[in-house]
Amino acid sequence: MDDVLSTASGVLGAAGPARALLGRLAELRNAVTALVEHRSAGDPTADDPLRGLYLSEDAVGRLLRTWPRAVPESVWEADAAPDASAEWPPDADDRLARTAARLRLTELDTAVLLIALAPDLDRTFEPLYGYLNDDVSRRRATVGLALDLCGLPAHLPEARARFHLSAPLRALGLLTVEEPERPLLTRSLSVPDRFTAHLLGDDIPDAALLGLLHPMPEPLPGAEHDAAFVRRLAARLGDGPFTVYLREHRAGDALAALASALHEAGVDALRFQGPPHHVPELLREARLTGRAAVVDGLPEHPGPMVAELSAATDVTVLLTDSRPYDPQWSAHDPLVLQAPRRPAGGTASWRTALGPAADGFDLAATVAPYHLGGEHIVRAARAATALAAFDGTALTAAHVQLAARQQSASGLERHARRIRPAVDWHDLVLPDGPLAQLRELALRARHRDRVLGDWRLSAGGGRGRGVLGLFAGESGTGKTLSAEVIAADLGVDLYVVQLSSIVDKYVGETEKNLERIFTEADRTDAVLLFDEADAVFGKRSEVKDAHDRYANLESAYLLQRLESFDGTALLTTNLRANIDDAFTRRLDQVVDFPFPDAGQRLALWRHGLSHVPRAEDVDVESLAEDFELAGGSIRSAVVTAAYLAAGRDEPVAAGDLREGARREYRKAGRLVPDETSW
Repeated sequence: MDDVLSTASGVLGAAGPARALLGRLAELRNAVTALVEHRSAGDPTADDPLRGLYLSEDAVGRLLRTWPRAVPESVWEADAAPDASAEWPPDADDRLARTAARLRLTELDTAVLLIALAPDLDRTFEPLYGYLNDDVSRRRATVGLALDLCGLPAHLPEARARFHLSAPLRALGLLTVEEPERPLLTRSLSVPDRFTAHLLGDDIPDAALLGLLHPMPEPLPGAEHDAAFVRRLAARLGDGPFTVYLREHRAGDALAALASALHEAGVDALRFQGPPHHVPELLREARLTGRAAVVDGLPEHPGPMVAELSAATDVTVLLTDSRPYDPQWSAHDPLVLQAPRRPAGGTASWRTALGPAADGFDLAATVAPYHLGGEHIVRAARAATALAAFDGTALTAAHVQLAARQQSASGLERHARRIRPAVDWHDLVLPDGPLAQLRELALRARHRDRVLGDWRLSAGGGRGRGVLGLFAGESGTGKTLSAEVIAADLGVDLYVVQLSSIVDKYVGETEKNLERIFTEADRTDAVLLFDEADAVFGKRSEVKDAHDRYANLESAYLLQRLESFDGTALLTTNLRANIDDAFTRRLDQVVDFPFPDAGQRLALWRHGLSHVPRAEDVDVESLAEDFELAGGSIRSAVVTAAYLAAGRDEPVAAGDLREGARREYRKAGRLVPDETSW
């Protein structure tokens, strides 16, 4: 048996962690050999091939004669008996020793781990353990066998306590005590496969975390106040394990700050996005590799997950979420911080991500409206480069804007209709006054972070940095088109709020739906359009019954929510007088859209016909003089004329256009100018 067991460390080619672990395994084999020889001495059934399957009379007699069983003083080397209080000294080439030192495990804990994992490394331990367990079917170490091999009596409280659920080995997820229905001494011991693989030098994460671990984003340059926050957080990371809850305003803000702080502190991290029941595997992986655990986003009910992560005082845990921290989540409060808000633009970060390809256009003006975090900037830059390669052209501002919009996609589609703008300022036919107001709205949306943030012109009191505008005018005068033009100028999408999806007959539900919209709009680079806004932002009335009271509550909620709004919202109405004055005071611009005069109608007819084939005798000037139509109606008239001409497979004639204009008059219930009778 000695010859067989003496091959403990003789695996040729084993190197690094594997060689060190096999060396320790050799010592364990010597201990197992000594215990086997001790047990087999005077055992009449030692040579019985069926030993362990039944109890003979001789075996029962021996048990009675030797009870209580004596334990050898030590089956280890004379100077190497495990100590329940001594810590294992670290060894550069021994992962078991390094892990024990990092996790402050005692020599006894380390010896128990080695005993438990031995069958996973060498199958010759299984029959030996079966013999020592007096049961050939129980081929793993048991609590009693581990205590025997360590030379500790089974009645010693300190020894038994090392297998308690709260003891380090089990609390850290390094040891599993199976079969709780059995007596403690006969319960089997096992070591997770991931821990065994780690000790052998395998750094592949636990299979249970497959698809749940993601790379940290590359750190990108930020604003000066970001740098100060990053320096303080990096200094704290260097002081040892702790837990921090980093609340972010927009998705990506916290992760960008963490990536920079971890990079500056020289700390590696595991970024986790997954369900709470995988937290034990995450913490074990962090302990084994000595890395921090970054949990990016919490579940709907985060209390149990936060409590479990906060209780792990030996691991640095970095939590990020958009919700404020609730002390009810955990008895161990983390360090609660507010992630620095990444201002729109971030030209330095974009330039770093895009490289020299960004020199061909005005990058600062292109990215000014976007509040993307570091990871999203990198992904948007990668997508923009791919789009340019697909088009076979150099990188342009349009590529960057399209990629940025894709990264800023949101959940607004549940309550709003998404419009990808396909217009520009040339599509607007308006007087100079309203046009200048519209351009100023776009200017405010682009530079609000500089004016209200860097220049400290915010009104305070918890007020947001939103841009709010009201478009008032008759139907068809260009209100919705103007909102689309502003969105196109900013390079973002337009979301038209569907009132049917937010107005609810039940008390309080309308406010909840509006809150979801505003919250999502705050976190998204988009323009929010409330069409027919007087249905929601109407005037408050005198309270005469419960309906009036609850209607006024909705208006009061909207007034408060607009104060803290950070996005861009535009309201349109055909009846400006119906909008509550309190809403009007909070608006940045009120743009009145006048009914077009003859000159503007002529420009609208020409713009509508710019891409339509038409006959040479079409007199656009007479159309503008004879038919008083708004821009929307003129477009509808052109569309009607185009269909009539397409049906004949001919260019649009003057009669087609006049017929289209007449139909618009009839739809509005107006008398047609050139009809003599009905």
